[in-house]
Amino acid sequence: MEILIVLIALLLFVIVIVAKSIRVVPQAYAGVVERFGKYKETLPAGLNFVVPFVDKVRYMIDLREQVVSFPPQGAITEDNLTVDIDTVIFFQITDPIAATYEISNHIQAIEQLTMTTLRNVVGGMDLEQTLTSRESINSGLSAVLDETTGRWGIKVKRVEIKGIDPPPSIKDAMEKQMRADRDKRAFILTAEGQRQSAILTAEGNKQSAILNAEGEREAAILRAQADREAAILRAQGEGAAITTVFQAIHDGQPDQGLLAYQYLQMLPKIADGQSNKLWIIPSEVGKALEGLGSVLNPADADALPPTAP
Repeated sequence: MEILIVLIALLLFVIVIVAKSIRVVPQAYAGVVERFGKYKETLPAGLNFVVPFVDKVRYMIDLREQVVSFPPQGAITEDNLTVDIDTVIFFQITDPIAATYEISNHIQAIEQLTMTTLRNVVGGMDLEQTLTSRESINSGLSAVLDETTGRWGIKVKRVEIKGIDPPPSIKDAMEKQMRADRDKRAFILTAEGQRQSAILTAEGNKQSAILNAEGEREAAILRAQADREAAILRAQGEGAAITTVFQAIHDGQPDQGLLAYQYLQMLPKIADGQSNKLWIIPSEVGKALEGLGSVLNPADADALPPTAP
């Protein structure tokens, strides 16, 4: 019975020894082993063996990239205005030994370093530069943090500014300025639109006037050409008519009596008109009438008007 108890005790002791000897480190972690309080080794991911009751896994270091968001930090700009800035730090532990023994609390150390560096960077800028120079602030923070945290076995991957909040009074003034700028741009665009509209209207009226003038000129030219052609045709017709009449008269060989008779027929037309107060009969017409009188009957001859001497 006593032997059985001893065997059971030995078995339990062996189990405890084995349990103390085996250490399983998860993926992307590193185990820092100390022997009697002094650094012994770093355990990689997987199954590892240590000396029980002598070696102790003091720290389990996360080797993945980590993200830490810090609360808003107040900073004074060059023009003595206080702004609250939110920052986000992306970092990764590259040396588990340095991260364990070179700094006691690397998260707090990064936060304090970020706050002081941020104040130094913002202190050299005015408010407008601070609000519009996030990339410059990020670059300044990354350079200082990467240089300092390298001694701690930490690599700062990226620094981002989440938000920059100016004082309420400054924010209100900025909003008023933005509204004024928007109103100004709206007025400018409206005036520009009206100017363009007036210019286009004037150009349209000008083109319309030019086209109308050109149309009237073309119409006048066409009318003049038509009148000219009509006059030419009338003149040609009248010339042809005169030629025909002349040829007919010539072919008929009219005597003096016939000519006098035709003249008498034309006398009423010559005398017709309100402005004809006086008209003169040439002496040749008198001779023609005398010849006509000798041809006509005496009764008809007496009806003829007397000729002037």
